[in-house]
Amino acid sequence: MRSLVLALLAISALGLVSFQAASARQPQDHLASNMVLIIRHSEKPETGNGLTAQGEERAHLYVKYFQPFQDQLPPIEIDSLYAGADSKSSIRPTLTLEPLSKAISLPINSSISSKDSTALVAELRSHPHGHSPLIAWRHGEMPALLTAFGASPDKLLPNGRWPDDVYDWVVVLTMGPDGQLVSQKLIHEQLTVNPAAK
Repeated sequence: MRSLVLALLAISALGLVSFQAASARQPQDHLASNMVLIIRHSEKPETGNGLTAQGEERAHLYVKYFQPFQDQLPPIEIDSLYAGADSKSSIRPTLTLEPLSKAISLPINSSISSKDSTALVAELRSHPHGHSPLIAWRHGEMPALLTAFGASPDKLLPNGRWPDDVYDWVVVLTMGPDGQLVSQKLIHEQLTVNPAAK
């Protein structure tokens, strides 16, 4: 009887060790319990790769608007910044976040093209970045980005697309403890940008 008990204890201990080893092998999902904020880059000119004066004004207003982001309760403290990679035709996502980056002393990660939304989400899942990343993306690639996070562009955006003339929306994605999407919503920015600025 005693030997049977000892054998059962040994099997249980072995099972516990195997379980712990399997758990240790599972990579941590760094999107777990995140609040992800997504914006479009600020206003663009008819020609050139930068921002209009209005776009520059919006970028500067973001310093106060996102420090912290109070349209969500409790307010969200941004702790990482991501922008669609610069290209010959556009450096707007980076320019949009630059004033905020300088104000809160956070670097902008702009290593991933906005045409590769799945790579950005994979980066966020596999690398530590805090709990509240702010992403500036290009509007044409916004549906793909939302889909990569598990969100529904058709439920968030008109006809599933970000309109060409809209710059004042924020998408808020709440990720659960397992890194999967829990909720999604679209917020209209409470900012006053001078419409006369060109």
